[in-house]
Amino acid sequence: MRNKVILFYCLFWTCSITGQQQEHVSDTIDRPSQEQLLRFQETVKRIQKIKISGYIQTQIQWGEPNATLRVGSSNVNLDKSFNRIGIRRGRIKLAYEEKIASAVFQLDLTEKGVGIKDAYLNIKDPWVGSIQLKGGLFDRPFGNEISYSSSRREVPERSTIFQTLFPDERDLGVMLQLQPVQTSPFHFLKLEAGLFAGNGIKPETDNRKDFIGHLSGNKDIGDYFSLGGGISYYYGGVFQGTEHIYTIHGKSFIVDNNLEHIGKFAKREYFGVDLQASLTTVLGTSQLRAEYLFGQQPGNEFSHKSPNQSSLFATDTYIRNFCGGYVLFVQDLGKLPLSALFKYDWFDPNTQVSRDEIGLNRTTAVDLSKNTFGFGLLWKATDYLRLQAYYEINNNEKTIHLTDYTENRKDNVFTLRLQYKF
Repeated sequence: MRNKVILFYCLFWTCSITGQQQEHVSDTIDRPSQEQLLRFQETVKRIQKIKISGYIQTQIQWGEPNATLRVGSSNVNLDKSFNRIGIRRGRIKLAYEEKIASAVFQLDLTEKGVGIKDAYLNIKDPWVGSIQLKGGLFDRPFGNEISYSSSRREVPERSTIFQTLFPDERDLGVMLQLQPVQTSPFHFLKLEAGLFAGNGIKPETDNRKDFIGHLSGNKDIGDYFSLGGGISYYYGGVFQGTEHIYTIHGKSFIVDNNLEHIGKFAKREYFGVDLQASLTTVLGTSQLRAEYLFGQQPGNEFSHKSPNQSSLFATDTYIRNFCGGYVLFVQDLGKLPLSALFKYDWFDPNTQVSRDEIGLNRTTAVDLSKNTFGFGLLWKATDYLRLQAYYEINNNEKTIHLTDYTENRKDNVFTLRLQYKF
């Protein structure tokens, strides 16, 4: 009997030891180590620092026979008005910030394809954060309308002069930003200055760099009024592909032929002034924004647009003095989620000739001035959803020497846009 009891206790002790060992092995397998937990927590923290945002703009547009619409293909029947539907912008933006550095990457996805919009890094000084260095592909620091996001802009498109001088708004470059600390009485001032490729979002094609600078200020005056403004300067060059350089003398383009012109750069110089004001009353918030630009733009016989191509073209250079700008007024309708919109913009690509002087002495339709009066309504349904209805009356300068421009062209446009932002 005694031997049976001893044997029972031995078996019980052996089973207990085995069970404890199995439980220990199971704990080792099921429960991660402290090191694994720390790595997992660090990964989660990094993922939480990634910010994903974006917006999509779906719109239908109606245009008169000669209109240029922003979605769909061009008009195939110039005797009739036409309409198109499409995605104007489909943006997705990734942003990551770690201590003094941050990075942004933004794509544009529409039925026409996928394109890159932003890809840059930004570094702040580690002491007070008043100095920032940005490099990559980003908005040019000229004026106010370029950097005013398309998701916030009350009217469908930027002004004609900005679409012409700054195609795609962005450029490859490096920029320094200086702004006094928040405790400084001069914190309302900001200086942005940098060197840029000068070729939009296309690859750089030459050894030169363009300079862009913008000094701005923005200050609240009391609880209901704010005032801002700035001055901008652009200095760069445009490649000269031939020996022929045309400049205006009197009312005519005069050519300067010299083989030494080939491979050099014509001066590209812009000056800009911008103003923003906002006042809140019982009628709602009233906003006024305006800009005026002037300077010298090198182009060719049939275009005054800034460079935005992947290669250097061997075309004659035409140098023109230009001016233009816009005035935008936005009036909120009391406490309703509605705003009334009124905008006037104009662009004169050649200030030295006008009307019936154009079409003579090598001047072309490129030298005609344009202006647009637009009006509409903006409905902010929610913080994320809004609807725009906007009508543009486009006018062109007339001349008896160009068949298509003896009268005002029929190119008015109506836009109905739905935007969702996330």
